[in-house]
Amino acid sequence: MTGIGVEAGAQAARSRALAVLRVRGRALAVALLPAGTEVILLTGVSTGRLVGPGWDAARWVVGVLAALVLLAAAGIAVVVARARPAMSPTVPIPEGSAPDLYRMVRDLADRLDVPVPSAIALTPDCDSWLEDRAHSAHGPPPRPAPDEIAGPGRRRTPVAPVLVIGSPFLWWMRVGELRAVLAPVIAGTGPSAHPDIAAARRFVRGLDAAVAVASDRGRGPLTRGMCAALGWVARLLLRGCREHATQMERGVAAAAAERAQTVDYGLRIVAQEQVGLAYAGWDRLLTRVALPAWRMGRWPSRLDAGVVAALTELSRRDRLAEGFASRLGERPACDLLEEPGTVDEAASLLAARLFHGGPAEPGPDWAPVDWQAYPEEVVDRTWRAEAARLHRVLDTLGVRPSPDPRAPDPGGPTLARVLDHLTATADAEVWGTADAAPDAGALYAGAGGVSTAADAVAPGAPGAAGTGAGSGVGAGPADSGTDAAGTGAVDAPATAAGASAADGAAPGATDTPVAGPSGSRAADHADATNHRDTTDHAGTADHAGTADHAGTADHAGTADHAGTADHAGTTDHAGTTDHAGTTPVTPEPGDPLPAPIPFGEEEDPTTERSAALAAGLSAELAREEAAVVDGGAGGQRTPESAQWDDFACGLPPFPLQPQRTARELLAEHVTAMVCCAAVDTAGAVPALDWLDGPSLLLGGERAADLAPKVLTLIEEGDPGPLRDWLAASGIRPEKPVRLV
Repeated sequence: MTGIGVEAGAQAARSRALAVLRVRGRALAVALLPAGTEVILLTGVSTGRLVGPGWDAARWVVGVLAALVLLAAAGIAVVVARARPAMSPTVPIPEGSAPDLYRMVRDLADRLDVPVPSAIALTPDCDSWLEDRAHSAHGPPPRPAPDEIAGPGRRRTPVAPVLVIGSPFLWWMRVGELRAVLAPVIAGTGPSAHPDIAAARRFVRGLDAAVAVASDRGRGPLTRGMCAALGWVARLLLRGCREHATQMERGVAAAAAERAQTVDYGLRIVAQEQVGLAYAGWDRLLTRVALPAWRMGRWPSRLDAGVVAALTELSRRDRLAEGFASRLGERPACDLLEEPGTVDEAASLLAARLFHGGPAEPGPDWAPVDWQAYPEEVVDRTWRAEAARLHRVLDTLGVRPSPDPRAPDPGGPTLARVLDHLTATADAEVWGTADAAPDAGALYAGAGGVSTAADAVAPGAPGAAGTGAGSGVGAGPADSGTDAAGTGAVDAPATAAGASAADGAAPGATDTPVAGPSGSRAADHADATNHRDTTDHAGTADHAGTADHAGTADHAGTADHAGTADHAGTTDHAGTTDHAGTTPVTPEPGDPLPAPIPFGEEEDPTTERSAALAAGLSAELAREEAAVVDGGAGGQRTPESAQWDDFACGLPPFPLQPQRTARELLAEHVTAMVCCAAVDTAGAVPALDWLDGPSLLLGGERAADLAPKVLTLIEEGDPGPLRDWLAASGIRPEKPVRLV
């Protein structure tokens, strides 16, 4: 052990700790300054020097000020001392449930010549650290041994911190690797035992807890004012000692790392590689496998064991990870636990609570699921629930159940209904009926009240702009960047600015079919005559009716006015369309500017029908999630769930992924509908892929080429690749599927 390096790091940490304590001393001096001034003024009276009306008034003013400052300082000191510091949610591991693990930790502490951690806990994350839980609000500290109580005139030895270990480490790492990874962490208990460092840490944690107390808004006006003053003082002191506290922790870490150099140094290099691999596998497992189950009200009860399966699968697929699978013959670190299954279940439930916001305890709507039942309980139920939601939205938009009367069940939920609706071909029928507008308005308004029925009118319904050739889909390009799991605000498809009397033909009065990206050029030229005969399509704002919404007539997500390749003319990049040599429409100076796209993001390339359907799915899902939250808020509270009130964070405290956009939601729902049709008509089975989550097995092989074909349908309105894939796989889209 290089004692010089250890001593240098510890000395740097102690000097920074003294700097933090000096900030505390200066704050105390400022609080005592008015009182000291009052003492001087009172002393002047007794000596006969500071007498007279002016000195008497000064004594009264300073005395009152000193009393107020002392009271405020005493109140702040009490809050800083008694406020509960933040504590990481963990799964406690009593010594009786892991005697071998405690024995290994004690052996490491003895070799490093540092205090033994007071307890061990697990966290559902790939990290390990020491956490001080000696505060009285965290419960009574462990009873010290008789020789740990200092004699008269000496300070009491601080209680050792708790060792927090990432639960994935116990299942993926071998015993020797875990020992090498924990060595520098346990070595940190040495500097932590120094009185100055311990006092500085208590002061910083107290200030942080005081800021959290001052941030509570559920108080009266007078209390809020006092809390505002408390928060201002606490933040001022935190800013004063922030740099010193940071450098102190760096010094502690440097001293601990230097002290642990000689403990399994060669194995530590290999163990650090396993840390990165475990982190990658854990992240993949949570986002691809656990998250779909959590959304269905199920939580996998063996997440840590799933990490081993996921990383083993990775080693099978990736030649760079081939050597990692050979380690599995050694003793895993989870053997240090008496009941690893019980601990894994507790850590899995905590992970669901942290990363998804589920209940703190199991229930009828929050049940555990093992990996064997995952395909049936999670994958199949997820697909059918999403397929049912997709058809509910289609019903609300007024889409006919089945355009093919020869189908076995014309009124049943079929994949053909979805394909025909999203297909933008020249021979497609006009979608939407006259009575679809109220339903569509209710659909969008129900998800937060941000859209009106006029905003959500279905293309082809009364009020939809554009009745000339190629205007069967009258809605303009939609902003498909809607968040599905957000507050429920949905960007409805923008309709045209309003049809004039010259456009007066009702929807369906024209015989022009709907045109889309996959429509033929011949059909477009054949319909050009209707464009020339239409009064407002010669360059009025009716043709560029979506300019106010997206800033351009055609570049906000569709190829041109009705989604066709061209309309007997050309589309320029200024956002206007030239029809047979007519004057292009140019934006007026007073027209609103287009909504800016956030930096680094691109507008979703979808057809108008896809945008409308995606917005409807976002609204439907937002209503369902709001109903779940409202139902859960009125449930019975238990002691286990009450302890979560101490964490000043929302639910979930640590979300795994950003909220899904409307386009992503539509792709997931269409994919789910395809999978349901494959299961019901082609004998496919749902399966679990450890790296990619829910998957479809066709003939015993994973269908990995489905996503691009679904995106082609959504973004371009072209069902050709998907229909070819369905035919090659033996899937019949015209047959009804079973929904939830």
